[in-house]
Amino acid sequence: MISLPDLSDFFVDVADTLVDDFDLVDFLDHLTEKAATVSGAAAVGLVLSDHQGRVRFMAASNESGKMLELLQIQNHEGPCLEALSTGVPVVNADLAHAADRWPRFAPRALEAGFQSVHAFPMRLRSQVIGALNIFGTQDARFEPDEVRVVQALADVATIAIIQERNLVQAELLTEQLQGALNSRIVIEQAKGALAQGDGITTAEAFDLLRTRARQERRRLVDVASEVLSDLERADS
Repeated sequence: MISLPDLSDFFVDVADTLVDDFDLVDFLDHLTEKAATVSGAAAVGLVLSDHQGRVRFMAASNESGKMLELLQIQNHEGPCLEALSTGVPVVNADLAHAADRWPRFAPRALEAGFQSVHAFPMRLRSQVIGALNIFGTQDARFEPDEVRVVQALADVATIAIIQERNLVQAELLTEQLQGALNSRIVIEQAKGALAQGDGITTAEAFDLLRTRARQERRRLVDVASEVLSDLERADS
């Protein structure tokens, strides 16, 4: 049964993560621990898909959860990978009758003492970025309302993760833009200094810089920096 007080605490915790010092790894660890408490699961694990589509273990409520997630990744099968690839929850799967579905994973999970599993895709609209696995040592079944609640937990967590990814991408874009602006300043300085020193136009100076960069297979900004250094040494 889903614990409503623990569920309320979880949503408060999720809201608290949407701050500047958001720590994704800590958040995912906390998510799996809270999901285990809310659902009464024996183990909870979580995987994410990286930007190249590779499935990565990210967090678990305990060592058993970690072992079960790695087992799925190593064998390229299991409820978590199924939910991740299809975007559809795997609900009330009885591991004792899942050997045809997951021939390598199900027997190993049974040997480890687990009987039931539920897997929920971490999705935002059509984008699926990971999956949350809930394992039970008994044949624990979720009612339809409970399925919606746990899927909501996964969806809220997904929003937090995507926001973090977007922030990181925005910061990277800002760094790249700043780098380009800094490079342009150096190139403009080199153009001006070269034009003044050689008595040529800035357009001609730029052609010289670009030709040298291409001939030497170097970045234009590196050639410009070297020209400025050479001119400064000549003036000193």
